[in-house]
Order: sequence, then structure tokens, then C-alpha cells
Amino acid sequence: MVKTLSTVGSTTYDAIKRDIIFGRLAPGSKLKLEPLKSRYAASVSTLRETLNRLASEGFVSAEEQRGFFVTPVSREDLIEIADLRVLLECSALKVSIENGDADWEGNLVAAHHKLHLMEKQMLSGDETNKEQWKRYDWEFHLAMIQACNSRNLLSLHATLFDKYLRYQMLVLTHRGEIAAQEHRAMFEAALARDAAKAQAILETHIRNGLSHALAAFS
Repeated sequence: MVKTLSTVGSTTYDAIKRDIIFGRLAPGSKLKLEPLKSRYAASVSTLRETLNRLASEGFVSAEEQRGFFVTPVSREDLIEIADLRVLLECSALKVSIENGDADWEGNLVAAHHKLHLMEKQMLSGDETNKEQWKRYDWEFHLAMIQACNSRNLLSLHATLFDKYLRYQMLVLTHRGEIAAQEHRAMFEAALARDAAKAQAILETHIRNGLSHALAAFS
């Protein structure tokens, strides 16, 4: 029974978080328990637990006497998220390149191949698989830093990446060939064990995405 309840809670958490990230639950909207109960087929206690967990991660705001709301978005928040992502991901990338073994290289090659195929599909004008594209994007960035061997850093980075992704899904789609070229250059620098070059490309990649998103806010 405990395992079943845990599974239900995880499924509900994943579903609500995904709907927040991909904009199906709009920023600032109130998360009323009864409609959520029907939408996610979850009990009120499971929903409360889930929303409190998402509040601790910054995706939901819990306001006393008013209930739960999807965390609003702002230019300032996006800039802060991007800055933190540069700080954490570039640091993890350096250590990962230094520590990475043959398995790390193999996982990175596979992750980049899947992302490259999806980017080709996006560049052709077919944007029907946005969620899969972003999943492959996430898997590639994770593969790059996986060998940093710090569970705490990887956990913090995963939360930041999801917050950054929420902004991408709200204000833009695909940056096109430039983003694909940045991924390729990062990939090649990592395989060549050129940590400084890979870090520089990664920072440029994040900053370019930030500029693109901020322009859409104007």
C-alpha cells in the first residue's frame, strides 16, 4: 500500500510539474484542489503533498489563507535562473570532462545523436514533438555533466534546468541552426577533453538562449 501511494504521488507530481513547465497551467493561475482532483485523478491529501513539494522547489506559490498558485514569471527571475545555471553547469562540466570515462563518452555520443535527429526535425518545420525535443535537450546537457559525480549539484541543476525550460516554453520555440551548432561544438569540445572551450561554448549557449527569451518578453 505504501508503495502504491508513493507511486500515485510521484505520478501526480510529475504530471503537475510537466503541465507547469509546458504552460498548460498558466503562470499565476490558482491551483484549486477540486478541479485538480478530477484532472489528475488524485486525492486531496496527495495533491496537497504534491503542491507543497512543488512550492519547495519554486514552481508553486503557497499563500496563507489563499491557497496554491503557479509561480509567476518575470524577466528578473529568468536572468537569475540563467546566471545560476551558468555557475552550476559550467562548474560541473569542467569536472565531468576531467573525470569522464568510456561509458561517459558513449552516453554523450548517444545523447547528442538523439538530440541532433530531433533538431533536424525541428529545423524542417515539424514542431509536433516539442516535449520530446526538450527531453533530448535535457538528456544531452545531463550527459555532458553526469561525470561530475555530485548528486547534490546534479539535483540542483535539474531543478534550475526545469525552471529555465518553463520560460523557453512560454516565450519561444526553437533558436534554429545556431542552437544546434552550439550543441555540436560543445559536444566536440567535450570529447576532445577541452574543458575551457566546452565551458565557454556552454556559457554562450545559455546566454544566447536568455537573450532570445528576454527579447520575447519585450
